[in-house]
Amino acid sequence: MKKYLLVFLILIGGISVSSAQQSKLPKVNQLADFSATIGSSQQSLAASYIYNWGVGKKRKFELGIGLRNTAYFGVKRDFWTAPAKLARTNTTPFLIFFAGQKTENWDTLTVQRAFTNSLNVTANLGYHITNKLYAGFNIDVIGFTVGQKSSAILKSNGSTKTEPAAKPAAFNLLLTGDHDLGTLNSEFFLRYNINKTWSVKGIYQFLFVEYETTTIKQTAPDGTQNDRFRNKANNFGVGVAYHF
Repeated sequence: MKKYLLVFLILIGGISVSSAQQSKLPKVNQLADFSATIGSSQQSLAASYIYNWGVGKKRKFELGIGLRNTAYFGVKRDFWTAPAKLARTNTTPFLIFFAGQKTENWDTLTVQRAFTNSLNVTANLGYHITNKLYAGFNIDVIGFTVGQKSSAILKSNGSTKTEPAAKPAAFNLLLTGDHDLGTLNSEFFLRYNINKTWSVKGIYQFLFVEYETTTIKQTAPDGTQNDRFRNKANNFGVGVAYHF
């Protein structure tokens, strides 16, 4: 994810240097946003309400909050051991992004038909490159998830066990990296304004989805019992927004 953020920032800087001078933008930008993404045997649909404030003399930068509902669909998707203390060599917040992966602790939960529906508060960041073109980033912060239970197969220490009723994790919280809990959606996007009311966008999505076992557990090499498993989806998609 770090490399995508770097490319995103370089893109903003490079385009903004060559862009024409803009008039002062509105103090507040409110919009309804709808997006769809697709990856390997998985898809998502999302609907958001966004409230951003313009920052700076010309208000080309925006900061804001929002509320987003994300529906995730997956078929025979692999979910790996989620807790940071099992998955990473270093669990210090933020430094965890640079930590190694303890693959010897990873077990795989293959969920046959995953479906989650998450409602989260979002944090938003954006920049008006020109009057027509806007680059942005958003990420879920806190919320909850409902969804369907599914049969699953747990592969652990060379053996296979059947989980008849894996379920989505109910609570979502942004804590940095593998410390995160539940299902959290984030987007890097470029949005183009068709007119004052409508705009379209292209999306790169990074989506955490978490399932829990209910009848069986992973036993890690150190004896730790674990029932949390995470899928990290890298998807691409498109969206449309209505500006109030």
